Amino acid sequence: MSAVDAVLSKLSQAGTRNLLPAQDEREVALHYVIAVLCTLACLAGLAVVASDRAATGWSRDIRAEVTIQVRPTGLETGSVAAAKAAEVLAGVKGVSEAVAIEPEKAKALIKPWLGDVILDDLPIPNLVEVHLDPRHPPRSRALMDALISNGIDASLDDHAIWLKYIEQGALTIRLFALGIFVIIGSATAAVVGFATRASLTARADVVDVLSLCGATDIFIAERFQYRFARMAFQSGLFGAVAAALAGAALKFTATTQSLTLALPISWFDLLILIPCPVLVAVIAGITARMVTVRLLGHPRS
Repeated sequence: MSAVDAVLSKLSQAGTRNLLPAQDEREVALHYVIAVLCTLACLAGLAVVASDRAATGWSRDIRAEVTIQVRPTGLETGSVAAAKAAEVLAGVKGVSEAVAIEPEKAKALIKPWLGDVILDDLPIPNLVEVHLDPRHPPRSRALMDALISNGIDASLDDHAIWLKYIEQGALTIRLFALGIFVIIGSATAAVVGFATRASLTARADVVDVLSLCGATDIFIAERFQYRFARMAFQSGLFGAVAAALAGAALKFTATTQSLTLALPISWFDLLILIPCPVLVAVIAGITARMVTVRLLGHPRS
């Protein structure tokens, strides 16, 4: 009974929730793994929020603009036809501004795609850029009716194709991030489950003494649940801080326009990292409880 007395002596010095001995060096690796998983999950969350903001901004800008291609009729030039169309469209209710795009500006827009050599022999379309009231935008049919009633031959591009691509891309990013969260959550549960098995085996003497003292399986499981939940919370806190530092670094160093447009991170986005330690602690606690109860046998009341 000396071994049992020694264990009882150690347990009597611990608190109600700290009946298990202090963690050993083998659990340092578990801390590291959970912290890395939380960091990846937090970075994925930041990327989703930032990319969703970018997609929303692009969609709003696209919905607020339409492009009209004007074809001159009779003896009028393309510039005159475009200017006439812009004047007509400016009077349509819901149009904030209509501006005829100069040929040189149109060339500048397509120059990166075609180059100077092709542009010299390519007829430049006559375009009108129409800015719509975001609160009360007019229907495409109303714009075309105004042009037709004034004898203007034109076609309208409301950028619906680009809007569809942006919305599909945003949905893909959300689903991809959801998949990442599911994978990371399951990986965290698997790691904690393995660690619980190892911890239960390593502390078999403590479990036996608790059982001899009348402790139920649920009571013992709650000790492991609290232990791994606390450990996961600490690791998740480190992971959230690491992700916050990475997000802050990206915010400070995002000087290029392309990166700023693709990932417009806001300081308020860092607030979504706050629930991460709590969430990983819940996953770890539930997993540890389930594994412990299953290994000890059917729970008894």
